[in-house]
Amino acid sequence: MQRRRFVTATALGGAALGAAASVLPMPAIAQSMPEIKWRLASSFPKSLPTLYGGAEYMCKRIAAATDNRFQIQPFAGGEIVPPLQVLDAVQNGTVECGQTAPYYYVGKDPTFGFACTVPFGFNSRQQQAWILQGGGMELMNDFTKNYNAIGFIAGNTGAQMGGWFRLELKSPEDIKGLKFRIAGLAGQVIAKLGGVPQQIGGGDIYPALEKGTIDAAEWVGPYDDERLGFYKIAKYYYYPGWWEGNAQLWQYVNRDHWAQLPAAYKAVFESACADTNNWMQAKYDAENPGALRRLVANGAVLRPFSREIMQAAYKASFEVYDEIAGKNPKFKKVYDAWKAFREEEYLWFRVAENTFENFVYTQNAAEVARKG
Repeated sequence: MQRRRFVTATALGGAALGAAASVLPMPAIAQSMPEIKWRLASSFPKSLPTLYGGAEYMCKRIAAATDNRFQIQPFAGGEIVPPLQVLDAVQNGTVECGQTAPYYYVGKDPTFGFACTVPFGFNSRQQQAWILQGGGMELMNDFTKNYNAIGFIAGNTGAQMGGWFRLELKSPEDIKGLKFRIAGLAGQVIAKLGGVPQQIGGGDIYPALEKGTIDAAEWVGPYDDERLGFYKIAKYYYYPGWWEGNAQLWQYVNRDHWAQLPAAYKAVFESACADTNNWMQAKYDAENPGALRRLVANGAVLRPFSREIMQAAYKASFEVYDEIAGKNPKFKKVYDAWKAFREEEYLWFRVAENTFENFVYTQNAAEVARKG
């Protein structure tokens, strides 16, 4: 009898607590969270689930963290503005934020290149160290005040491939007259070597290559390149992408809209960007090996750039930087800081990282060869 009374009392007590909980008001912090809806313009097409997928991933994370009270709707390149006009859309308030590669805007100012990548610059870890711990974030956001934008890193492709060519490249002479789709400051390096650089959005590269408007094109790496089908029309696949030891993507936010955003939402936005940065790099590293095998099986011919080409490109790259620094004080300010950080990073990576990697990769290659 006593047991029955205890169970009944407990059940009634639980029900009472449940009923009380159902009428309790929401916590004050939840009540104070406004419903905000933003639009995000991306530079990338929906056909690329890692690049454009990064924007989708970030938006979902923000919605989940705010119980859908802060929603951002992503739009692919061309849906609101053309792929290479995302920064303009953010600057003038057409959209609140935009996912893009800063080096698309070196035509506005070559300083943008340091936020993304420059030829013979950093790998993805070094780039992240430069941005997050080496003063790069502060330098670049001070620079983008001129464009009414504040930026947050939100993705990285890692080291890229050198692109697709109809004909083999054997020496720097073969670059002369080459119409090459290439982005960022690398275009100026190619021009210095006698090539004809073309900056074209991702979705427009295949038809340009197919029609012969361009002779060669670089994009990212095996996973994306396979999806875009370049191997069907240009069989020589060169490596490495010496102009992109990494490619850092950013979320640019209109400064006026950022200032109006509640502090809690700012924290959520920054955290989602950081999460997306890790997600994208990991996805590329996981997907690229299998894609490379499939590309070779489908006829892609792997070729390394010759040492002669690499040395000529290296020399031309730093000539370009010095020329720009001589006439652009904004560029020089960032370039000087970037160079100093690069010296230290390269020293450390030569001692430990590079020594380790050279050994294990060489050892593994020997083991694979022995097996057959």
